[in-house]
Amino acid sequence: MTCNLTTIGFDADDTLWHNERFFRVTQDRFAALLLDHTPASLDRTGLERRLLAAEKRNLGRYGYGVKGFTLSMIETAIEVTNQRVPAAVIQELIVAGQMMLTYPIELLPHARAAVEQLADHHRLILITKGDLLDQERKLAQSGLGDLFDAVEIVSEKTPQIYHEIFTRHAEGPERAMMVGNSMRSDVVPPITAGGWGIYVPHGQIWEVEHAEPPSDSPRYHTIEHLGQLPDLVARINAI
Repeated sequence: MTCNLTTIGFDADDTLWHNERFFRVTQDRFAALLLDHTPASLDRTGLERRLLAAEKRNLGRYGYGVKGFTLSMIETAIEVTNQRVPAAVIQELIVAGQMMLTYPIELLPHARAAVEQLADHHRLILITKGDLLDQERKLAQSGLGDLFDAVEIVSEKTPQIYHEIFTRHAEGPERAMMVGNSMRSDVVPPITAGGWGIYVPHGQIWEVEHAEPPSDSPRYHTIEHLGQLPDLVARINAI
């Protein structure tokens, strides 16, 4: 019996192009700027824990992306210095955040070839979280924009969101697949919604995006890189 998989959703950051490494570079800058202004008892690891706690706390306020990350750095700097952080440090944190919005887009290996090949016979949807303007900028610079039939920039990736997107743009989640590097956002929710979830691991992942793999689901697959995706889609369609 043929699956007739008609629609494929792609995550953007760290699935199609590099992203997390820029957050790591900025986090290193954050630690270097703050260590001279914090108590000796608060080391680099402690600073990173405080920043992560602020990021988690602020997701409901600012959402995902560079702007929320920058505000969380500033908030953490104020907290860990008991409101004594120099204005010059705050300024440098703002500049570091602004720089993140200017980094050039570098596609991951096989990304263009996989998207181009699958676009011939499937409806493609980019489904991503983050700042609206920044995600639009990255998509435009990637050169992949014309290959997608729809783009959805969402505040969160939940089973309900996937169900709505795949129903609005396709024949429902049962005939749709989501591909991404986050188990929590790109794999578990679409499977819960009734679709397929394909995990493509990529380097370090933000702690917030960790989740247990749905190993007992027949609609869960892992590939090493996007170059393996077209063959996987063909095998699924042959089921």
